[in-house]
Amino acid sequence: MSGLSAGARPSLLAPFGNRSFRFMWPADLLTSWAFETETLILGWYVLVETQSVLALTMFAALQFTGTLLSPLFGVASDRIGARNLLCLMRGFYGVQASCLAAFAVLDILTPVHVFAIGFCMGWVRPSDLAIRNTLVGSMMPADQLMGAMGISRTTQDSARIAGALAGAGIFALLGMAAAYGMVVAFYAVSLALTLGIERPARAIAAAVSPLRDVRDGLAYVWTTPRLLAAMVLAFLVNFCAFPLSGGLLPYVARDVYGLDQSGLGFMSAAFAFGGVLGSISLSTVGRGIAAGRIMMIFAFVWYGLLLAYANTDVPVAGIALLMMAGFAQSLCMVPMAVMLLRSSGDRFRGRVMGVRMLAVYGMPLGLLLAGVLIRQFGFVATATGYCAFGLIASLAIARFWWAHLWPRAAAANLG
Repeated sequence: MSGLSAGARPSLLAPFGNRSFRFMWPADLLTSWAFETETLILGWYVLVETQSVLALTMFAALQFTGTLLSPLFGVASDRIGARNLLCLMRGFYGVQASCLAAFAVLDILTPVHVFAIGFCMGWVRPSDLAIRNTLVGSMMPADQLMGAMGISRTTQDSARIAGALAGAGIFALLGMAAAYGMVVAFYAVSLALTLGIERPARAIAAAVSPLRDVRDGLAYVWTTPRLLAAMVLAFLVNFCAFPLSGGLLPYVARDVYGLDQSGLGFMSAAFAFGGVLGSISLSTVGRGIAAGRIMMIFAFVWYGLLLAYANTDVPVAGIALLMMAGFAQSLCMVPMAVMLLRSSGDRFRGRVMGVRMLAVYGMPLGLLLAGVLIRQFGFVATATGYCAFGLIASLAIARFWWAHLWPRAAAANLG
């Protein structure tokens, strides 16, 4: 597909001119919808059955147990193609969801089953986003990459809205079995659509070993300052920003705001709706965005909004602040992903995005620490401390890598 002519205003729908993207977007949408529905249903189930915020944070952390394998998933993507790897991964999601649905139908589901399945989820799910981004980077021309990544990101955020509201509502009205039947259907259709994506023309030649490929990817990131800065920032936001608007939402909804499952759904949907607005904004602007600058500016905005959210006990105000925080996180994370893809090229694309997912390890660490601190000091003090640390650490990142992230002529801001 030809790129945009010089100076042309990018079209929001331009990425859909690519046949594979037309299959990929709904496949990603349904997978993300299933992810969000599962996370909310199981998080609420664990909290209600165990009556423990520590158990909730442990369950949320389990879903990231396999993040250490993300570089190997990146190697596999480079070798067999991102499309083929996504098909295998989404088949696995359908199997584990079918197991939980069967346990619910047979009325034998227990927290032990949920923790076991959560552990299995955690070996594969953390790498899904990295492989999606790798596939988008391989199929889209450079002048449409920012727009395509923005549109691709809406699959996560819009699915979080619909999955949160529909998932919470079905769970409340019809119970676990019906909700999980919906999840299984999402995964099945997603796999069918992923199979419709064109096969890669060729795979990159294999190196001596997968571990050699991983080592080369790590070395490439370590020796490229703008990539290293993005990786450190990604770890930071996963450690002290995403837990406040993700894994801890069931606790905030029930114990801070006094809401039920539907209220939890609205809170999750508000953050996601803000993300959709941010992604669409980036897609309409398209190329020419200074990715490094935008990434850092909106990291600060994100923490400031979360700080305000942490210090309000009014549900309406909290939901509004979550929506604005969602907008800011999208304008931080999408430019980060585009910068990584532009800087890695065909040879290292899968490996760099796999290394990027190692930063997700910040989330289980942040969740587990938050579970302990909330029991000791309460949610407000813990969340305030997380935001303050995030702001200070982001300032340090901006100062240390200033020459690589801020000047308009820096490689991080070109494209």
